[in-house]
Amino acid sequence: MKKTILTAAVALFTICAAGQDYKWKHVQMDGSRTGCVSPSKDNVEEAVGTFRGCRYVSPDGKTYPKRSIVGKTAAIVLDAQPAMARVKDVIGYSTRAMESGYPESPLSNWFVDLLMEQVEKHAGKKVDIGITNFGGIRIDMPQGDIILDDMLSMFPFKNQITYVEHKGSQIRKILETMAAGRFQVLGGVRVVADGGKLVSAEIGGEPIDDDKIYGLATISFLLGGGDGLALEQNAVSVTVFEDINVIDAVLDHVNALTAAGKPVEYQTDGRVIVKNMERRRK
Repeated sequence: MKKTILTAAVALFTICAAGQDYKWKHVQMDGSRTGCVSPSKDNVEEAVGTFRGCRYVSPDGKTYPKRSIVGKTAAIVLDAQPAMARVKDVIGYSTRAMESGYPESPLSNWFVDLLMEQVEKHAGKKVDIGITNFGGIRIDMPQGDIILDDMLSMFPFKNQITYVEHKGSQIRKILETMAAGRFQVLGGVRVVADGGKLVSAEIGGEPIDDDKIYGLATISFLLGGGDGLALEQNAVSVTVFEDINVIDAVLDHVNALTAAGKPVEYQTDGRVIVKNMERRRK
């Protein structure tokens, strides 16, 4: 399983030494320089190396003085491993890698559908539609073992799961606004947009009833303007579950799958169709 790491330790030492501004960047930890690769819970020495006396021994056998930049960086990484052990616990299994992409994707569909499930469970009320944001999904789902850190990195923000009741007419306005700009992650609904106009919208396989009250699952970030959405506007009711962050809901779902012997896997289903996007740009 490939891992991407933030080169924070190297940047830290460079900044301290030179007193200059540097930008963060992500690099693939592929072992090309010192043989170091991303460690699991049980192979720290093999993956990161070790110290012998005053010298750091990297996985490829090269040695560096303890006070060198490489040695100091290695010390930080190795010292952090005990505290990081918990986030390396395997909590699930994914049959394939999944990415988040517009206008729908296996990963984004998986996320919004589990959000609907979790909100319905905690609200004790029917959830008809789900809306969340692509920006809330920060990394892709790996293929194979899923560790806790994968989920924490995928959903790092402290947003709470939320239940909103809206009349169908307001749901329609929300979808029309998205069609004119950009759709966010949708669940429970099938929409077709053409040239920036909403052509059709169904909830539960039926056209939206403007006078019906629908249950909406979302996150607190999108209530008051996050990513251009104000989902609390004109709402019949809003319930924010202040003690349940998005990551809590995700982990509850993943743990339940694992306990049932099921993997994480999902698919696209044509829930969002966008036609003639170039006409919208004119």
